[in-house]
Amino acid sequence: MANKEKSSDELPGSNIRVLIVDDDEPHAQAVAESLERVGYECATANSGERGAAMIESETYDVVVTDLRMDDVDGLDILRKTKEELPDAEVILLTGHASVQSALAAGQAGASMYLTKPLDINELRAAVEKASTRMRLLRQNAELSRSLDEKFGFEGVIGSSPAMTKVLDRLKAVAPTNSTVLIEGESGTGKELVARALHQNSERKSKPFVPLNISALPDSILESELFGHEAGAFTGAVGKRVGKFEFANGGTLFLDEVGEMPMDTQIKLLRVLEDRRITRLGANEELDVNVRLVAATNADLEKEVQEGRFRSDLYYRLQVVSIFLPPLRERRGDIPLLIDHFRRQLSESYGRDVPGVSRGARQALMSYSWPGNIRQLRNVIERMIVLDSDGVLDIDDVPEEIAPPDGTVTSAAIPSGAGADALVGRPLSEVERYYIQQALELTNGKREEAASLLGIGERTLYRKIKEYDLKN
Repeated sequence: MANKEKSSDELPGSNIRVLIVDDDEPHAQAVAESLERVGYECATANSGERGAAMIESETYDVVVTDLRMDDVDGLDILRKTKEELPDAEVILLTGHASVQSALAAGQAGASMYLTKPLDINELRAAVEKASTRMRLLRQNAELSRSLDEKFGFEGVIGSSPAMTKVLDRLKAVAPTNSTVLIEGESGTGKELVARALHQNSERKSKPFVPLNISALPDSILESELFGHEAGAFTGAVGKRVGKFEFANGGTLFLDEVGEMPMDTQIKLLRVLEDRRITRLGANEELDVNVRLVAATNADLEKEVQEGRFRSDLYYRLQVVSIFLPPLRERRGDIPLLIDHFRRQLSESYGRDVPGVSRGARQALMSYSWPGNIRQLRNVIERMIVLDSDGVLDIDDVPEEIAPPDGTVTSAAIPSGAGADALVGRPLSEVERYYIQQALELTNGKREEAASLLGIGERTLYRKIKEYDLKN
């Protein structure tokens, strides 16, 4: 009985491009044909020079090259491949095997060394082994891209119009090397945004180095930034690498940059313009390749007008500016943040806290949150730590946040409760249910409910009338 012919997707060489470089053209064609039969896409070059040119202009997964050729030999092809296509696998062929050539091939990065005359099965096995590695590299790269798309801005939580604008700007500026100034009140998540910028840039494999300017005395700030040599000042016992030098290749995050003394501002401006630093007590300048992200809760424009911050440094920092709105101006994001912190902190403390009661949500939604996201996180953490029944209820909400009149209902509704009951019901009933939930969570505030639902306020008003909802 004849073997069933395999589809192209089932062949071992599917989606793998192979280049055969050999100045013996009939041999190159024979190798190509033997690999094409098992699904590889093959190209041939009948000289080393032609092979090098093809490697420069095209992309290949595997390069099979003869070792000895008249113009450009196989080791040169190997080196060229590693230079132009660093992930590609190279298999060397030779009719004149020697220990020296085998060692040279291995040291230069060849994945396999085969002798002529070739055993076709041995060749196919070698190419398949190289192809397997290439497929794994592709899968890992694709997985990494998927994770970056899904989780690259994890923690920058929000679906409100204000946060959608922030996320759009983050995605646009993250892949660049532009200096970024993040403005916003304390607790709005400025360092989190800076880390997201770094994690979604080409610098993500290099250090992210944060430094809070306001936490350091003026006397040691320059040493922290630029480093010092032994004996540069009293107490400088040994050499110290500064944050700029330590962050080389990566991202330096300067928090509360508005607190920087004027003398240090001048030096920072010079570093940003020249991309060079000088350690305190040294004469030699050092090149640094650092992306700077700065943050402030101060009005830097006002600080410039009042002479406390240099205008030239301000404009140098403000290549791209990102403003993080306070939590009171993005209330529609509070339910998302509540659930995010509940899941995160429940896992951290090993607690089973499946939900937050309606009353607790209403209390948290009604509060003004002067400490912004940081304060909300701390409150959820305190509630989880002190909770005794597995549901964060109104009695778990701190006294300074819970409404004093105690009018909110405390009926416990775990996250997602009621959703199963809606399966198979008409779409109108599902829509009515979730609009009513949004109105209850926002205490009837239509603007916040509309933001939570992702619809316009006029649309919400029309739906309230259509479904005769209590508001």
